[in-house]
Amino acid sequence: MSTEHPILAPGVAEGPAFTHVRSMFDDDRATAEIGARITALDVGRCEGHFTIRPEMCNGHGTAQGGYLYMFADSIFAGVCNSGGDLAVAAHNSIHYIAPAFEGDVVDGVGVTRQAWGRNGVVDVTLSIKGKPIAEFRGTYRVLPAKPQNRNK
Repeated sequence: MSTEHPILAPGVAEGPAFTHVRSMFDDDRATAEIGARITALDVGRCEGHFTIRPEMCNGHGTAQGGYLYMFADSIFAGVCNSGGDLAVAAHNSIHYIAPAFEGDVVDGVGVTRQAWGRNGVVDVTLSIKGKPIAEFRGTYRVLPAKPQNRNK
């Protein structure tokens, strides 16, 4: 009996090479909360989408930028962890190009642009029906071990 993954679409990130990424998304409550779906993942590339819900909109009636940022960061995480090593953000930023509105399906595509040593740069483009609405760039760092929660 197979249960559907809340974030990864069927057939995505299967096989032993992606055990680390599956585990990461299994524990990712934030990405699950916004309803994001990862639809493709390969080494150095991640794709997905989510839909703007009413509670994600600000006083202007557009998607609050934090939700777009969160989604782009989730795509970024898929890309920088796709090689099997534990990687975390060292720095990232986003440029908002056009608004998103309630009901819009936001697509995200992330690609590794550069990788050296334990570092790399990933670009994520967010779009609606093929029209870019935001560009995110993140720098990651590969860690030797998963960070531990000091409050536990």
